[in-house]
Amino acid sequence: MLAAAAGGSLVQAMATDAWEACRERAASLLGRGDPEESTRQEARLERAREELAEVAADRPEEGERAAARQAAAWQTRFEDLLEDSPEQEHGLRELVDFLQQQPAVNAAAAQVTVHATASGQAQQAVQGQGTQHNTFQAPR
Repeated sequence: MLAAAAGGSLVQAMATDAWEACRERAASLLGRGDPEESTRQEARLERAREELAEVAADRPEEGERAAARQAAAWQTRFEDLLEDSPEQEHGLRELVDFLQQQPAVNAAAAQVTVHATASGQAQQAVQGQGTQHNTFQAPR
């Protein structure tokens, strides 16, 4: 259960602004105190994030399946960690807590395409997501 939560939360964190901190914490835990192994795990995590980003950009309909595969793979790695080093359970719980505190990314707003054209005296404001308030004044 804990390993599943860690795998799923880690994959969700791959799409957040806090990814670097999440990656470093996960790599440190998976590296089990070995700096070389932590570096290897950090590279592995980054490759996973890049793969998900690429799939989401090229084939958005495949994104959920790719995320589920990644979550299962990371779940297995966390299960292996707990099997080999049961004393790491507390660290894994702390990682899950940290990952789940990161703001989620709205999947619908993750990719935005805007086409805008104006000419003459036209005024326009374009925003991909969020809230925007505009006030335009007539030209003098």
